[in-house]
Amino acid sequence: MLTELWANAKIAWLERDFPKYGSPEWIALDPGDPRRLAGALEAAEMWRRYGDEEELCDWLKRLGHRPNLVDTRSRAQLDALAKPKPPHQLRATPGWPPIRVPGKPGRYLTHTEGRAAA
Repeated sequence: MLTELWANAKIAWLERDFPKYGSPEWIALDPGDPRRLAGALEAAEMWRRYGDEEELCDWLKRLGHRPNLVDTRSRAQLDALAKPKPPHQLRATPGWPPIRVPGKPGRYLTHTEGRAAA
């Protein structure tokens, strides 16, 4: 039964013979109809690939919210944000154990009064 439903849903999906997931036509289908499964599978695949921004925007509009989907920053500001950040500088802290230095086997940073020692 399940194998047959899956096979028929795959055929419907390949032939694009099914209504859009969540549409009145889709809801009217019998739960055992393979076209219903095909519609759900297509919706899941589209969500995995792209997300469903249009539906999300419509849903938020119905709720009365106005999402800020367009960033108001300039191209120069966005380019500045995209630049790589400098690497984190390791610092030993009082009361904490020594820090192993990545890429340098056997080397640790330890804290001494007034300054960090390598």
